[in-house]
Amino acid sequence: MSELEDLYQEIILDHYRSPRNRAPGLAGEDAHVHHSNPLCGDEMDLRVRIRDGVLDGLAFDGEGCSISQASASAMSVAVLGRPVDDVLELVEQFRLMMHGEAPDRADDLGDGMVFEGVARFPVRVKCALLGWMALRDAVDTFRRGEEANDVTHEGDHE
Repeated sequence: MSELEDLYQEIILDHYRSPRNRAPGLAGEDAHVHHSNPLCGDEMDLRVRIRDGVLDGLAFDGEGCSISQASASAMSVAVLGRPVDDVLELVEQFRLMMHGEAPDRADDLGDGMVFEGVARFPVRVKCALLGWMALRDAVDTFRRGEEANDVTHEGDHE
């Protein structure tokens, strides 16, 4: 394993062992979605708070493999405090990266970049995407003005 791969593995393990923005709730949440991947058993609740067009708060909770949980942690750090349109662009950048495309905004993905190698393992791509797709759906839920706590998604995570 190369030194870079070793570093990436350390970053993933750090996010898994000490997840950022992991909490069972979020004060003043505007949207809450639940995503699951029945193929591997990963589950995630994601809550967002949006103020003046900016992702002001995010909390995720759930169970799953180190990749799904660490990816959600890295995602939360990369997107908090950004305008919602920018958040959605970063979600799309990450999704494309998981399908083998080089991201245009690698620096903005932060530690999310360490998951680039996951694209080589198709069965693990859905694990890495779980939190990111939940975030996209939470923002969409907020924009549609749906009642919080009413969106559940299972299965295919692009």
